[in-house]
This record gives sequence, C-alpha cells and structure tokens, in this order.
Amino acid sequence: MSGVPLRVLSWNVHGLKDDRAALVALVRELAPDVLVVQEAPRRFRWRAKCAALAAECGLVVAAGGLPALGNLLLVSLRVAVGATWCLRYPLTPGRHLRGAVFARGRVRGASFTVSGSHLATDPNERPAQALHWKTELARQEGPLIAAADLNEGPGGGAWRTIEDGLVTTREDLPTFPASAPSRRIDGLFVSPEVGIERYEIIAADRARAASDHLPVLADLLLPSG
Repeated sequence: MSGVPLRVLSWNVHGLKDDRAALVALVRELAPDVLVVQEAPRRFRWRAKCAALAAECGLVVAAGGLPALGNLLLVSLRVAVGATWCLRYPLTPGRHLRGAVFARGRVRGASFTVSGSHLATDPNERPAQALHWKTELARQEGPLIAAADLNEGPGGGAWRTIEDGLVTTREDLPTFPASAPSRRIDGLFVSPEVGIERYEIIAADRARAASDHLPVLADLLLPSG
C-alpha cells in the first residue's frame, strides 16, 4: 500500500503521576508524529506544564489541555497544524467534566484530522459522551484519526458508536492495567482511506512504569495529497 507515513501514539499518562523519565524516554524512542494524550495537565499552570511535557518529548503543543479537559495533542515538527478546536460534553452533576480535542494537520502534502478523548468511567455517562464525540467526528471530511481511553472494550456501546464507519485492529490487545493488562479500553480508529501498517500495544518495562495504561502505537499511511 502506498501513501504518506504517519506515526501516531495514544496514551493515558495517568496525570503524569508515575515515572515521568520512563514516559519521556519511551516517547522519544518511539518518535511519534502525533502524540494523543489523555489525563494531560488541565489545572494550575496547565499551559506551562503541557509545553514542558512537549519539550521533554521533543514535540510541540498542537491543541488541548484545560479547554479539552485534559486531552492534549502534541506533534513533531514534521506536522503542519491548521485549525484546532475543543469539545466539551454535557456535565453530569457530581461527575468530572470531560471533552475532546481536534486538530487538522498536514504532512508531506497529505492532510488529516486527528482527535483525542477520554470517556467517563460511569457506564451511564459514556453513551451520551460517545455520541457527542461521534457527531463531531462525523462532520470531518477527509482522512480521520480518533484515539481515546474509552473506559470500556469493543463489546461496549460507546466503543461500537465510535468504531462505526471507522477501522481498527480486530486483535484482542489489552491496555489496562499496565502492570497486568486484562482489558482493552484504549483504542485508535481511522477512516477507511487511511491504511494501518502497524497497530501495537507497547508493553515494555518503561511503559508499565510510566502510567497505569499501556500506550497504543499505530503506523498509518495517509492518502497522498
């Protein structure tokens, strides 16, 4: 399959509460073009904290942080970023406010839209959040990449909502908990015109030390512009 290669890494970094040095070293080793982060800094001095994480990883901030409720997009200098925006889901009283982040990018003449989200742990909240995210995803034209901690596996309604019309691996690849993975709750989905050359859960020792989730790595092929 021909196309423009794009490496995407999606990772719930557990609020950066674990081994940060291991996290940074692994991101640098994997060298993603796009890093989709869940549980990124979203409170006091969040801009500086997001920028510091990007710099440590050899990347730059594209969008997210507080406006996206802890969803963050970091990119390499290989990626030209165009429009960016954030989406907030309706608040359930007594629960965390959640949302999604979006960015349009271009690499070697190939354009794409990438989005990241983190759905609720409460199964009563997830379906509505998934529908809000899916509605915005469906509005996008051209190659699309969506990555998230969905807090449920492929059998769940929220997962099926996001996956509808998109492509992901059919393998059973558990991502949580990192110390002894037994559940696949982190996923990466692409529109049909995007090729998936590699889809891997990184289970190295550094990944286990860096977060309570394992990261999802995908080598993609974008249609040439």
